[in-house]
Amino acid sequence: MRIAVDAMGGDFAPQVIVRGALDAAQRLPAVTEIILVGDETRIRAELPNGQLPAKIRILHASEVIGMEESPAQAVRRKKDSSISRAIDLVKHGEADAMVSAGNTGGVVVAATLKLRTLEGVLRPAIAAVMPTQDRPLILIDAGANTDCAAELLVQFAVMGSVYAEAILGQANPVVGLVSIGGEDSKGNDTTKAAFKMLNESPLNFRGNVEGHDLFLGATDVAVCDGFVGNTILKTSESVAHAIVHWMKKEFKSNPIRLLGAILLRGALKAMKGRMDPELYGGAPLLGVNGVCIITHGASSALAIRHAIRVASEYVDHNLNQLITKRIAEINGGPKG
Repeated sequence: MRIAVDAMGGDFAPQVIVRGALDAAQRLPAVTEIILVGDETRIRAELPNGQLPAKIRILHASEVIGMEESPAQAVRRKKDSSISRAIDLVKHGEADAMVSAGNTGGVVVAATLKLRTLEGVLRPAIAAVMPTQDRPLILIDAGANTDCAAELLVQFAVMGSVYAEAILGQANPVVGLVSIGGEDSKGNDTTKAAFKMLNESPLNFRGNVEGHDLFLGATDVAVCDGFVGNTILKTSESVAHAIVHWMKKEFKSNPIRLLGAILLRGALKAMKGRMDPELYGGAPLLGVNGVCIITHGASSALAIRHAIRVASEYVDHNLNQLITKRIAEINGGPKG
């Protein structure tokens, strides 16, 4: 299996990206080749003795799409960007998947333009995996589409359910529609229409879910537009970081609390592990005719390695074929 990695994307590229790729090459036997796409001189400077290890190849790309650039303009103007070249490898069958910690909008635009969407899929969506009380939650869309019709939300639910089944092993995943109240009468016109359509679909739809429901573990797939999803995702990450900071500060405030922290070390470590987004390996862009994994701009080498792992699992489970089949079934009509 061949994975193309955008070596220039992210806050700490290419150093951290290269380290993560090297780690993945050693730890993931299913991955036969990792193609580092970007400035060859800068990439080689991060390699041990400047030499290419086994399973690593470099594809030079002379341009980078910055985090602050307009995605549509940058993709059209920078034909030789690391994001575009990595997606080109997938398009032409020279890589089975691509991973990027770079400009999220750039990945979405380039993938949609170059790979197109799967048959029956109206728009791709980002599926972010988040920890909950009992099991992981898929939040979809997490930022690809800020304005969505009800039909899009239904398709997001379908794609998220397929991902939950195939990758997370959740049989008959429970779908919830993010809204401002549990009753079907709550929400805007779009969520009300989506509620009716989801309720008539063969999906395991539980109804509306509010923000405080998300982390209780009763929902497997939370559906919303990208504006709401990205806000939920970034707010949750911010709160998690703040809680860790506050706990450290309080534990260090006096010796007795510090002793308590030592006694609780195992539990705190386990809790941190459950909350660590790096272990989930980034978010797949579901619905494009290829495999694209988008990971956080501040990703560490560990996060990059897990993103490459998720990319390989996506390919291994033939997820796009499953999505196409399920979308066709949903388009065929309501249950019963």
